[in-house]
Amino acid sequence: MGSSGDDGYRLLNEYTNGFMVSQVLFAACELGVFDLLAEAPGPLDVAAVAAGVEASSHGTELLLDTCVSLKLLKVETRAGKAFYQNTELSSAYLTRVSPTSQCNLLKYMGRTSYGCWGHLADAVREGKNQYLQTFGVPAEDLFTAIYRSEGERLQFMQALQEVWSVNGRSVLTAFDLSGFPLMCDLGGDFFKDPLPEADLYILARILHDWADGKCSHLLERVYHTCKPGGGILVIESLLDEDRRGPLLTQLYSLNMLVQTEGQERTPTHYHMLLSSAGFRDFQFKKTGAIYDAILVRK
Repeated sequence: MGSSGDDGYRLLNEYTNGFMVSQVLFAACELGVFDLLAEAPGPLDVAAVAAGVEASSHGTELLLDTCVSLKLLKVETRAGKAFYQNTELSSAYLTRVSPTSQCNLLKYMGRTSYGCWGHLADAVREGKNQYLQTFGVPAEDLFTAIYRSEGERLQFMQALQEVWSVNGRSVLTAFDLSGFPLMCDLGGDFFKDPLPEADLYILARILHDWADGKCSHLLERVYHTCKPGGGILVIESLLDEDRRGPLLTQLYSLNMLVQTEGQERTPTHYHMLLSSAGFRDFQFKKTGAIYDAILVRK
């Protein structure tokens, strides 16, 4: 240990510079690099990309070459000049025309989540989200802060739609839901508004926004509205029982700290919340993807 060539130091540098990788991705999406290349009849050189995204040639060249190293773009050289085009990854996830586009999610993370993460140390000290410090918006009413402008609200909603364009199938096929003919994807002000009647209530990335007390309140409201034999499908990223992983879910839990009132939870933690509200027949399935599924019945 202690030399620039050892594995520990290399790992430290990888972690230290991780934010730069994120910003390369965010900036390329924000500038519209991948959309420009998707719409072009063929590979483009630096001058064409710079003109298309209205950026400097020098900065554009640096960004494009870094995207090549990150396998977000590929490059070919003709007569000493570089020409760039999208990779399979960027075509699938980083262009607006793709049905699996994640552009709005990445723009939301770059504009909003990234800013909150800059105050992670404060969030750890205070145990609360960082909307006030980041955007000057009080966060006592969480979704008033999250939807602090119409543009932000639309970006957030479009980002959620994009998440399920990739992850929806794995969670909705985790259980046989054919016994639930009428399903309600719960949204709106579910703490105050009357809940519609349904056989199955889908709570997708909802409970992780809230502390246990508010989760219990919501689950009790659903229980009282739910028909006998009906149920809840909870879709969340589940922590291992010892809370030591998966790493991505641990990072999501820190994201809940800087942006919400909640946290990611273990299956046992969700079991406690759901059974306390009256639900039974707890089942959960790890999908092998980012999000997992829990099914309970009344």
